[in-house]
Amino acid sequence: MAAKSTQGPGGKKPASAATNLIAGGGAGMMEALVCHPLDTIKVRLQLSKRATRPGAKKLGFIGTGAQIVKRETPLGLYKGLGAVLTGIVPKMAIRFTSYDWYKQLLAAEDGSVSGKSTFLAGLAAGVTEAVAVVTPMEVIKIRLQAQHHSMADPLDIPKYRNAAHALFLVIREEGFGALYRGVSLTALRQGTNQAANFTAYSELRSRLQKYHGTTDLPSWQTSIIGLISGAMGPFSNAPIDTIKTRLQKTPAQPGETAIGRITKISGEMWKQEGARSFYKGITPRVMRVAPGQAVTFTVYEYLKEKLERSKHDLPGGKYEE
Repeated sequence: MAAKSTQGPGGKKPASAATNLIAGGGAGMMEALVCHPLDTIKVRLQLSKRATRPGAKKLGFIGTGAQIVKRETPLGLYKGLGAVLTGIVPKMAIRFTSYDWYKQLLAAEDGSVSGKSTFLAGLAAGVTEAVAVVTPMEVIKIRLQAQHHSMADPLDIPKYRNAAHALFLVIREEGFGALYRGVSLTALRQGTNQAANFTAYSELRSRLQKYHGTTDLPSWQTSIIGLISGAMGPFSNAPIDTIKTRLQKTPAQPGETAIGRITKISGEMWKQEGARSFYKGITPRVMRVAPGQAVTFTVYEYLKEKLERSKHDLPGGKYEE
Protein backbone atom coordinates (compact mmCIF):
# COMPACT_ATOMS: atom_id res chain seq x y z
CA MET A 1 0.00 0.00 0.00
CA ALA A 2 1.36 3.40 -0.86
CA ALA A 3 2.72 5.55 1.91
CA LYS A 4 0.70 8.56 2.97
CA SER A 5 1.67 11.82 4.60
CA THR A 6 1.43 12.06 8.37
CA GLN A 7 -2.02 13.55 8.86
CA GLY A 8 -4.95 13.50 11.23
CA PRO A 9 -7.97 11.27 10.55
CA GLY A 10 -9.38 13.95 8.28
CA GLY A 11 -6.40 13.98 5.95
CA LYS A 12 -4.96 17.25 7.27
CA LYS A 13 -2.35 18.34 9.80
CA PRO A 14 -2.86 16.52 13.13
CA ALA A 15 -5.26 18.38 15.38
CA SER A 16 -4.18 19.77 18.74
CA ALA A 17 -5.15 18.10 22.01
CA ALA A 18 -7.63 20.91 22.67
CA THR A 19 -9.29 20.37 19.30
CA ASN A 20 -9.46 16.61 19.85
CA LEU A 21 -11.04 17.14 23.27
CA ILE A 22 -13.75 19.50 22.04
CA ALA A 23 -14.39 18.06 18.56
CA GLY A 24 -14.06 14.44 19.66
CA GLY A 25 -16.21 14.96 22.74
CA GLY A 26 -18.92 16.76 20.78
CA ALA A 27 -18.91 14.05 18.12
CA GLY A 28 -19.13 11.33 20.74
CA MET A 29 -22.06 12.96 22.54
CA MET A 30 -24.00 13.30 19.30
CA GLU A 31 -23.25 9.69 18.39
CA ALA A 32 -24.43 8.43 21.80
CA LEU A 33 -27.68 10.40 21.73
CA VAL A 34 -28.55 9.23 18.22
CA CYS A 35 -27.49 5.57 18.44
CA HIS A 36 -27.82 4.45 22.08
CA PRO A 37 -31.22 2.70 21.64
CA LEU A 38 -29.64 0.29 19.14
CA ASP A 39 -26.89 -0.48 21.66
CA THR A 40 -29.49 -1.35 24.33
CA ILE A 41 -31.25 -3.72 21.90
CA LYS A 42 -27.88 -5.27 21.00
CA VAL A 43 -27.07 -5.93 24.66
CA ARG A 44 -30.50 -7.50 25.31
CA LEU A 45 -30.08 -9.79 22.29
CA GLN A 46 -26.60 -10.83 23.41
CA LEU A 47 -27.88 -11.67 26.91
CA SER A 48 -30.95 -13.50 25.58
CA LYS A 49 -31.00 -17.28 26.00
CA ARG A 50 -34.41 -17.95 24.46
CA ALA A 51 -32.90 -20.44 22.05
CA THR A 52 -32.39 -22.83 24.96
CA ARG A 53 -36.10 -22.97 25.80
CA PRO A 54 -38.18 -25.28 23.53
CA GLY A 55 -41.01 -23.48 21.79
CA ALA A 56 -39.78 -20.06 22.86
CA LYS A 57 -40.38 -17.34 20.29
CA LYS A 58 -37.22 -15.83 18.86
CA LEU A 59 -37.24 -12.07 18.75
CA GLY A 60 -35.20 -10.12 16.23
CA PHE A 61 -33.86 -6.65 16.87
CA ILE A 62 -37.17 -5.00 15.91
CA GLY A 63 -39.15 -7.35 18.16
CA THR A 64 -36.73 -6.86 21.03
CA GLY A 65 -36.93 -3.09 20.65
CA ALA A 66 -40.73 -3.17 20.56
CA GLN A 67 -40.78 -5.37 23.67
CA ILE A 68 -38.55 -2.94 25.56
CA VAL A 69 -40.78 0.00 24.61
CA LYS A 70 -43.94 -1.91 25.57
CA ARG A 71 -42.72 -3.14 28.96
CA GLU A 72 -40.37 -0.34 29.97
CA THR A 73 -41.52 2.72 27.97
CA PRO A 74 -39.38 4.35 25.26
CA LEU A 75 -37.00 5.58 27.98
CA GLY A 76 -36.01 1.93 28.48
CA LEU A 77 -34.05 2.18 25.23
CA TYR A 78 -31.83 4.79 26.89
CA LYS A 79 -30.84 2.76 29.94
CA GLY A 80 -27.15 3.23 30.64
CA LEU A 81 -26.97 6.45 28.61
CA GLY A 82 -25.69 8.36 31.64
CA ALA A 83 -22.70 6.07 31.93
CA VAL A 84 -21.98 6.47 28.21
CA LEU A 85 -22.25 10.27 28.24
CA THR A 86 -19.99 10.45 31.32
CA GLY A 87 -17.24 8.58 29.52
CA ILE A 88 -17.76 9.69 25.94
CA VAL A 89 -15.78 12.96 26.11
CA PRO A 90 -12.58 11.44 27.52
CA LYS A 91 -13.08 8.36 25.33
CA MET A 92 -13.20 10.33 22.09
CA ALA A 93 -10.49 12.74 23.18
CA ILE A 94 -8.21 9.78 24.01
CA ARG A 95 -9.12 8.00 20.75
CA PHE A 96 -8.28 10.85 18.38
CA THR A 97 -5.35 12.25 20.38
CA SER A 98 -3.68 8.88 20.92
CA TYR A 99 -4.31 7.87 17.29
CA ASP A 100 -2.52 11.00 16.05
CA TRP A 101 0.31 10.44 18.56
CA TYR A 102 0.80 6.77 17.68
CA LYS A 103 0.66 7.55 13.97
CA GLN A 104 3.35 10.20 14.26
CA LEU A 105 5.40 7.81 16.37
CA LEU A 106 5.17 5.16 13.62
CA ALA A 107 5.84 7.60 10.77
CA ALA A 108 8.88 7.12 8.54
CA GLU A 109 11.83 9.51 8.63
CA ASP A 110 10.33 11.56 5.80
CA GLY A 111 7.08 11.92 7.76
CA SER A 112 5.05 9.50 5.64
CA VAL A 113 2.68 6.99 7.26
CA SER A 114 2.05 3.63 5.59
CA GLY A 115 -1.20 1.69 5.67
CA LYS A 116 0.39 -0.75 8.11
CA SER A 117 1.32 2.09 10.48
CA THR A 118 -2.21 3.48 10.26
CA PHE A 119 -3.58 0.04 11.19
CA LEU A 120 -1.19 -0.27 14.16
CA ALA A 121 -1.95 3.28 15.32
CA GLY A 122 -5.67 2.52 15.26
CA LEU A 123 -5.09 -0.74 17.12
CA ALA A 124 -3.04 1.00 19.82
CA ALA A 125 -5.58 3.85 20.12
CA GLY A 126 -8.41 1.34 20.61
CA VAL A 127 -6.52 -0.51 23.33
CA THR A 128 -5.67 2.79 25.04
CA GLU A 129 -9.27 3.97 25.17
CA ALA A 130 -10.44 0.53 26.33
CA VAL A 131 -8.13 0.52 29.33
CA ALA A 132 -8.52 4.19 30.21
CA VAL A 133 -12.27 4.67 29.82
CA VAL A 134 -14.35 2.12 27.93
CA THR A 135 -14.17 -0.94 30.21
CA PRO A 136 -15.47 0.70 33.43
CA MET A 137 -18.05 2.64 31.42
CA GLU A 138 -19.36 -0.51 29.73
CA VAL A 139 -19.54 -2.54 32.95
CA ILE A 140 -21.89 0.10 34.40
CA LYS A 141 -23.79 0.55 31.12
CA ILE A 142 -24.42 -3.17 30.70
CA ARG A 143 -25.60 -3.57 34.31
CA LEU A 144 -28.17 -0.83 33.69
CA GLN A 145 -29.21 -2.12 30.25
CA ALA A 146 -29.64 -5.69 31.54
CA GLN A 147 -32.35 -4.64 34.00
CA HIS A 148 -35.84 -5.54 32.79
CA HIS A 149 -37.82 -3.41 35.25
CA SER A 150 -40.70 -1.24 34.05
CA MET A 151 -39.87 2.44 34.14
CA ALA A 152 -43.62 3.17 33.96
CA ASP A 153 -44.26 1.46 37.33
CA PRO A 154 -42.92 3.49 40.29
CA LEU A 155 -43.21 0.41 42.54
CA ASP A 156 -40.93 -1.63 40.28
CA ILE A 157 -37.67 -0.51 41.84
CA PRO A 158 -34.52 -1.68 40.03
CA LYS A 159 -31.32 -2.64 41.81
CA TYR A 160 -29.38 0.07 39.97
CA ARG A 161 -31.22 3.41 39.84
CA ASN A 162 -28.73 5.29 37.67
CA ALA A 163 -25.09 5.25 36.56
CA ALA A 164 -23.75 6.79 39.78
CA HIS A 165 -25.75 4.37 41.94
CA ALA A 166 -24.61 1.40 39.84
CA LEU A 167 -20.98 2.53 40.15
CA PHE A 168 -21.33 2.81 43.93
CA LEU A 169 -22.97 -0.62 44.34
CA VAL A 170 -20.56 -2.44 42.02
CA ILE A 171 -17.54 -1.07 43.90
CA ARG A 172 -19.10 -1.71 47.33
CA GLU A 173 -20.32 -5.24 46.60
CA GLU A 174 -17.67 -6.52 44.19
CA GLY A 175 -14.65 -4.27 44.64
CA PHE A 176 -12.98 -1.75 42.34
CA GLY A 177 -11.56 -4.54 40.19
CA ALA A 178 -15.09 -5.41 39.02
CA LEU A 179 -15.06 -2.25 36.90
CA TYR A 180 -12.30 -3.86 34.83
CA ARG A 181 -14.05 -7.16 34.31
CA GLY A 182 -13.57 -8.15 30.68
CA VAL A 183 -10.80 -5.57 30.11
CA SER A 184 -8.80 -7.97 27.91
CA LEU A 185 -11.78 -8.66 25.67
CA THR A 186 -12.77 -5.01 25.61
CA ALA A 187 -9.21 -4.01 24.65
CA LEU A 188 -9.20 -6.66 21.91
CA ARG A 189 -12.58 -5.49 20.62
CA GLN A 190 -11.75 -1.78 20.73
CA GLY A 191 -8.32 -2.38 19.23
CA THR A 192 -9.63 -4.35 16.25
CA ASN A 193 -12.52 -1.90 15.88
CA GLN A 194 -10.31 1.16 15.64
CA ALA A 195 -7.63 -0.58 13.55
CA ALA A 196 -10.24 -1.48 10.91
CA ASN A 197 -12.09 1.80 11.37
CA PHE A 198 -9.18 4.23 10.95
CA THR A 199 -7.50 2.18 8.21
CA ALA A 200 -10.67 2.01 6.10
CA TYR A 201 -11.57 5.64 6.79
CA SER A 202 -8.08 6.95 5.96
CA GLU A 203 -7.85 4.89 2.77
CA LEU A 204 -11.33 5.82 1.51
CA ARG A 205 -10.88 9.49 2.37
CA SER A 206 -7.46 9.56 0.69
CA ARG A 207 -8.93 8.10 -2.50
CA LEU A 208 -11.78 10.64 -2.54
CA GLN A 209 -9.39 13.52 -1.88
CA LYS A 210 -7.20 12.36 -4.75
CA TYR A 211 -10.26 12.00 -6.99
CA HIS A 212 -11.56 15.50 -6.18
CA GLY A 213 -8.11 17.08 -5.99
CA THR A 214 -8.80 18.67 -2.60
CA THR A 215 -8.46 17.81 1.08
CA ASP A 216 -11.90 19.25 1.86
CA LEU A 217 -14.76 16.81 1.30
CA PRO A 218 -18.50 17.53 1.64
CA SER A 219 -20.15 16.26 4.83
CA TRP A 220 -22.26 13.69 2.99
CA GLN A 221 -19.14 11.99 1.64
CA THR A 222 -17.54 12.00 5.09
CA SER A 223 -20.71 10.37 6.43
CA ILE A 224 -20.65 7.64 3.79
CA ILE A 225 -17.01 6.67 4.33
CA GLY A 226 -17.58 6.82 8.10
CA LEU A 227 -20.55 4.48 7.67
CA ILE A 228 -18.50 2.01 5.61
CA SER A 229 -15.46 2.09 7.90
CA GLY A 230 -17.63 1.76 10.99
CA ALA A 231 -19.14 -1.50 9.75
CA MET A 232 -15.73 -3.20 9.45
CA GLY A 233 -15.12 -3.77 13.16
CA PRO A 234 -18.40 -5.45 14.22
CA PHE A 235 -18.15 -8.12 11.53
CA SER A 236 -14.58 -8.95 12.54
CA ASN A 237 -15.05 -9.22 16.31
CA ALA A 238 -18.71 -10.04 17.05
CA PRO A 239 -17.88 -13.18 19.15
CA ILE A 240 -15.51 -11.13 21.32
CA ASP A 241 -18.19 -8.53 21.99
CA THR A 242 -20.86 -11.12 22.86
CA ILE A 243 -18.62 -12.99 25.32
CA LYS A 244 -17.53 -9.66 26.84
CA THR A 245 -21.14 -8.59 27.37
CA ARG A 246 -22.02 -11.79 29.22
CA LEU A 247 -18.82 -11.61 31.25
CA GLN A 248 -19.53 -8.05 32.41
CA LYS A 249 -23.20 -8.67 33.15
CA THR A 250 -22.73 -11.00 36.12
CA PRO A 251 -20.47 -10.88 39.21
CA ALA A 252 -17.52 -13.26 39.35
CA GLN A 253 -17.70 -16.28 41.67
CA PRO A 254 -15.04 -16.70 44.37
CA GLY A 255 -11.89 -18.32 42.99
CA GLU A 256 -12.80 -17.79 39.32
CA THR A 257 -10.13 -16.34 37.05
CA ALA A 258 -10.84 -14.12 34.06
CA ILE A 259 -9.58 -16.76 31.62
CA GLY A 260 -11.62 -19.40 33.42
CA ARG A 261 -14.80 -17.33 33.12
CA ILE A 262 -14.19 -16.56 29.44
CA THR A 263 -13.63 -20.26 28.73
CA LYS A 264 -16.71 -21.25 30.73
CA ILE A 265 -18.97 -18.68 29.04
CA SER A 266 -17.69 -19.62 25.58
CA GLY A 267 -18.17 -23.34 26.26
CA GLU A 268 -21.71 -22.88 27.58
CA MET A 269 -22.68 -20.72 24.61
CA TRP A 270 -21.33 -23.28 22.14
CA LYS A 271 -22.92 -26.25 23.91
CA GLN A 272 -26.29 -24.76 24.82
CA GLU A 273 -26.97 -22.24 22.04
CA GLY A 274 -24.73 -23.16 19.12
CA ALA A 275 -22.30 -21.18 16.99
CA ARG A 276 -24.91 -18.59 16.05
CA SER A 277 -25.04 -17.39 19.66
CA PHE A 278 -21.63 -15.77 19.21
CA TYR A 279 -23.21 -13.45 16.64
CA LYS A 280 -26.27 -12.48 18.66
CA GLY A 281 -26.97 -8.79 18.31
CA ILE A 282 -24.79 -8.42 15.19
CA THR A 283 -27.55 -6.64 13.24
CA PRO A 284 -28.24 -3.90 15.81
CA ARG A 285 -24.51 -3.69 16.54
CA VAL A 286 -23.71 -2.93 12.91
CA MET A 287 -26.71 -0.61 12.82
CA ARG A 288 -25.36 1.04 15.99
CA VAL A 289 -21.64 1.23 15.18
CA ALA A 290 -21.74 2.04 11.45
CA PRO A 291 -24.06 5.06 11.65
CA GLY A 292 -22.37 5.96 14.91
CA GLN A 293 -19.03 6.28 13.12
CA ALA A 294 -20.72 8.21 10.31
CA VAL A 295 -22.02 10.68 12.91
CA THR A 296 -18.70 10.72 14.79
CA PHE A 297 -16.46 11.46 11.81
CA THR A 298 -18.88 13.96 10.27
CA VAL A 299 -19.30 15.95 13.49
CA TYR A 300 -15.60 15.62 14.33
CA GLU A 301 -14.48 16.92 10.93
CA TYR A 302 -16.99 19.79 11.11
CA LEU A 303 -16.04 20.88 14.63
CA LYS A 304 -12.34 20.38 13.93
CA GLU A 305 -12.52 22.66 10.87
CA LYS A 306 -14.38 25.34 12.84
CA LEU A 307 -11.96 25.14 15.77
CA GLU A 308 -8.84 25.18 13.62
CA ARG A 309 -10.20 28.13 11.64
CA SER A 310 -11.04 30.07 14.82
CA LYS A 311 -7.57 29.28 16.19
CA HIS A 312 -5.88 30.85 13.19
CA ASP A 313 -8.19 33.88 13.43
CA LEU A 314 -6.81 34.65 16.91
CA PRO A 315 -3.77 36.98 17.27
CA GLY A 316 -0.64 34.90 16.70
CA GLY A 317 -2.68 32.02 15.24
CA LYS A 318 -2.94 30.21 18.59
CA TYR A 319 -5.60 29.34 21.12
CA GLU A 320 -5.94 31.82 23.93
CA GLU A 321 -4.76 30.25 27.18
